[in-house]
Amino acid sequence: MTAPFGRRLTTVSQGRDVGAYRVITAVDREGPDPEPGQFYMLAAAERWGGGESERPWLPRAFSYARARPAHGGGVELDFLLEAVGPGTELLAELERGDGLWLTGPLGVGFSPADRPLLVGGGIGAAPLLCLQDQHPDAPVLLGFRSAAYAEAAALFEGPVGLCTDDGSAGRQAFVTELLRERLDSGEGQTVYACGPPAMLEAVRALCAEREVPAQLALESGMACGFGACFGCVVPTRSGYVRLCVDGPVLDAAELVTAEVPGAGH
Repeated sequence: MTAPFGRRLTTVSQGRDVGAYRVITAVDREGPDPEPGQFYMLAAAERWGGGESERPWLPRAFSYARARPAHGGGVELDFLLEAVGPGTELLAELERGDGLWLTGPLGVGFSPADRPLLVGGGIGAAPLLCLQDQHPDAPVLLGFRSAAYAEAAALFEGPVGLCTDDGSAGRQAFVTELLRERLDSGEGQTVYACGPPAMLEAVRALCAEREVPAQLALESGMACGFGACFGCVVPTRSGYVRLCVDGPVLDAAELVTAEVPGAGH
């Protein structure tokens, strides 16, 4: 669905910690229902642009984690975030009743496919949550830095293949090692992945070697979300695309590499 132009003031209905992450929930009374893989531009209603050095100046792009009908109309949205800078720190401080500026849903999400396999790294687990809501039987593989971050795995329904960099939760491995074993088992699936650039590049390469279709949710710096600023341009085999309008989900076969300039996680 395409979002109405302009931002909307919503109200936070809940904020809670999930290990090293924070989940904030807001009710959007006016926007359309989002599709898995789409994102929103978020800004706290208070103190945005009024802190030290007046940062942050621009909203932050976030994939939504879950969406459900809200009591009284509209949609209730969950966002999974980690406080890593002035913008995300302000968003992480939001509590029930606080205002949240929201623009979205934006971008192109995941396309339907048979037998999905969900692969997430760190905060990249967020768009896989809403995807699992549509595919409750899909296998899930998740990788995190440590046990504190791996607590986000509890947000998923049912068992997940879990690993951490330091072995403090699940298996000590990268999630791409779990993916390699799964693909080598010969099960025909379509991989849906989101995570840091190095992980996505490993996913892309693994799937290319085994001729397995994959859809990757990429990241890049975004200032507007509508394709006007060209801040999120990434190269593909067919030329440059803007992740905010042509993505953020791209067919892995269209990419020479998933480690694109300006990407971060």
